[in-house]
Amino acid sequence: MVQHQTAQVSPENHTSLWRTFARLGPHLRPIFPRLALGFLCALAAGVVALAIPQVLRELVNSVLYAGGSNRDVWIAAVVIAGLGTLEAVLVFLRRVFVITPAARLETTLRVNLYRHLQQLPVAFHDKWGSGQLLSRSMADLGLLRRWLAFGSIMLVVATVTVLVGLALMFSSNWMLGAIYLAGAVPITIRAFYFRNVFRTASRLSQDQAGDLATAVEESVHGIRVIKAFGRGRQSLEGFSVQAERLRDTEISKARSLSGFLMFVVSIPEITLGIGLLVGLWLTAENQLTVGELVAFFATAAVLAGPVEGIGMLLGMTLTTKTALDRHFDVMDTASTIVSPAEPVSPGEQRGHLRLCGATFSYPDAKPDAAPVLDGIDLDIRPGETMALVGTTGSGKSTLLQLVPRLYEVTGGAVELDGVDIRDYDLEALRTAVSVAFEDTTLFSASIRDNVLLGARPTPGQTPAQALDEALDVAQAGFTRDLPDGVDTVIGEEGLSLSGGQRQRIALARAIAAKPLVLVLDDPLSALDVRTEERVTERLREVLAGTTTLIVAHRPSTVMLADRVALLDGGRIVDVGTHGELLARSDHYRYVIASLDEPPTVEDVLNAEEASP
Repeated sequence: MVQHQTAQVSPENHTSLWRTFARLGPHLRPIFPRLALGFLCALAAGVVALAIPQVLRELVNSVLYAGGSNRDVWIAAVVIAGLGTLEAVLVFLRRVFVITPAARLETTLRVNLYRHLQQLPVAFHDKWGSGQLLSRSMADLGLLRRWLAFGSIMLVVATVTVLVGLALMFSSNWMLGAIYLAGAVPITIRAFYFRNVFRTASRLSQDQAGDLATAVEESVHGIRVIKAFGRGRQSLEGFSVQAERLRDTEISKARSLSGFLMFVVSIPEITLGIGLLVGLWLTAENQLTVGELVAFFATAAVLAGPVEGIGMLLGMTLTTKTALDRHFDVMDTASTIVSPAEPVSPGEQRGHLRLCGATFSYPDAKPDAAPVLDGIDLDIRPGETMALVGTTGSGKSTLLQLVPRLYEVTGGAVELDGVDIRDYDLEALRTAVSVAFEDTTLFSASIRDNVLLGARPTPGQTPAQALDEALDVAQAGFTRDLPDGVDTVIGEEGLSLSGGQRQRIALARAIAAKPLVLVLDDPLSALDVRTEERVTERLREVLAGTTTLIVAHRPSTVMLADRVALLDGGRIVDVGTHGELLARSDHYRYVIASLDEPPTVEDVLNAEEASP
């Protein structure tokens, strides 16, 4: 089983909250004006809400003391109604201003992440679980949008509202203000502890959610294997264990947040109880008017929402911070396979492929481990078909992936038409080299879209003609008998088709690209010998002049090649025609005997004729 990447959380590797959010600066600049307007609207709504208690103070003082009249009551009612309406309008405008730029930022970051994933080498994707990448591109960036549109603005507004409210409380009576402010001390101490615990729990839950998504995807893709081996119960048990771990983490996270919220809510209520007793005494002593006492507690009622909300908003901010850290974990991974600053274009493109002392080791290989490929020297002439044969683990498939730079040589070079492929523009190289793998990958689209994915019709040829030609060469005429013909949507990875059908569609896709070099990793293994022979004959006709490098697992495939390269232990040990190698190489005869079909009598006679 492949060991996928799971981010580890350690306190010493944490970036600060400000440093993480500061990295959004370049993305925020274009949308900053609208965010600023949304912030101002939210701040104004908070100030308007705080103005209502001041109106109540004047109203109470006017009604309770001599000189008050009904007219004062009506004026106060109209003012309060106006302030309430204004607050509602400002809240509406806040949403109008911030939702669009927040959604735009989410889309931009999501597209940038997808673009970066396309550029990262295959070695990166070998390590990372698809569920981890999916959760980073969807759930994590969704958290950022919600925080930017609501959490960030309301956290600042709530803080400013509390500070302005405290100032108004002190203006009513410094003693009552000091009592209310004293409650902030234990909340601040608790917040420091809460921040560290909640941040770690948030990161852990997001990573576990990514692992759970990977498990779901692997189970769905491998459902046939699970059912065939009757491992549904075991698969469910493993999934349940992961789901239980995530549940425990989420409960622990919620418990931490609820404990902090209890502190944030209860401490101000306790201070208000004390303040009420002190306020009544001050009123009895004529040191405080009834209106000022009412204004104090009305202000406290207005502050109750922001004070309680600060706890939730702080939790939301910390969760978003860990989501951004996860996002930047991927974005900070540098692509090691890129186009050069000044790409080289060869003069005449003929498809002459050479491997010059090519050596390769996987990035995570042990330092003392032998390289997978060790000093490969191979010259494939333009238009020639070269077959690669060897025992399992000899490095055949790895060698093929060096040609389009899916992996990078760690020593030596791969040359195309006399130019090191590392000097090519990457897109130009992968346009010149077309690949079909044994492990067929098809997309959830129509057969037409799958085949024409990288198509390059010849001059004067329409896409429809290129499609027909590619399907004809690949012996994929069955596609026209499907319910919607070539417009039939084949579903995820084409699992509704047989293995041979999927291989022929993938081969048609490689043919439609009209490459200089065609790299085939045993793409016909699911076909019968007769169909394979017809496919190969048509390939010779349509792709005349195309250099072909093919991994062969059947003698019938080997015999159709112009020459054969024999790999053993990551080295090329012999090159020659099929007959020549049968005649002179014991290891080649052993490899051929180990393939799906033993050599025929005709093979042996040809070998004897080729021997000196």
